[in-house]
Amino acid sequence: MIKSAGGVPKFIALKPKPSEGEMTSADWVLDDKELASLFSTRTKMLILNTPHNPVGKVFTAQELQTLADLCKKHNVLCISDEVYEWMVYKPHKHIRIATLPGMWERTITIGSAGKTFSVTGWKTGWAYGPANLMKNLQVVHQNCVYTCCTPIQEAVARSFEFELARYNSPECYFFSLAEELISKRDYLVKVLRENGFNPTIPDGGYFVMADWTKLENKIDLKQESDKYKDYRFTKKFAKEAGILTIPPTAFYSEGHKNLGENYARFCFIKKDENLQLTEKLLKEWNAKKN
Repeated sequence: MIKSAGGVPKFIALKPKPSEGEMTSADWVLDDKELASLFSTRTKMLILNTPHNPVGKVFTAQELQTLADLCKKHNVLCISDEVYEWMVYKPHKHIRIATLPGMWERTITIGSAGKTFSVTGWKTGWAYGPANLMKNLQVVHQNCVYTCCTPIQEAVARSFEFELARYNSPECYFFSLAEELISKRDYLVKVLRENGFNPTIPDGGYFVMADWTKLENKIDLKQESDKYKDYRFTKKFAKEAGILTIPPTAFYSEGHKNLGENYARFCFIKKDENLQLTEKLLKEWNAKKN
């Protein structure tokens, strides 16, 4: 989309810090010097994703301040994709970059009903920001999407009214969802560790990035013809183990795809019985390979 508008996209990837112990998504960081080098007088916009998909990183106040300072220094707009804002696990907290000094006037924040209310099939979301930026966004929306399904818009509005009325209670879905998911996250992480994967524990979202390289000697990837190893692994793994995962290189630019090749993305916003089935299938697959 950037290219079609005449722009030149420049990418920077989160990279894991060297670690011998338990790895969390907080260990995936941006290189400050590399980040600063990508800004120039020609830079128009920063696109940020926090909480992050697929890593699950929740950017800290300091990390967001670094990004905000660069935006202000170079007079850059910010598009902040925050669709997983309510799926953040204690003690971590989601901070909206638009709340930082000098950032409201240059930020458009994106949210999602699908993620917020667990109705991903509805494909309905929202964007908010200062009126002068929203006016331009509305022109694009009018000529691109035009409108969303009216009953679904009404359902989203009523859901907000219902949850905001009980905002300060533990039953509020904005908070109860994360409480429900944390046990699922921890269960899947445990299962993956016990079966040869090295998972990154996510601080937000509902995905786990798991390094599968310790299993490489157990699976013959030569039978798959895809260019990238993670595509070959996830296809072969699905055929042999019956477990579906996502190849992370799909999220990377061409120049950074090598960073995702040794990982598979697992999803844990599942019924407990399906997570238990995953454990059963993983153990059966490993038993066949030993």
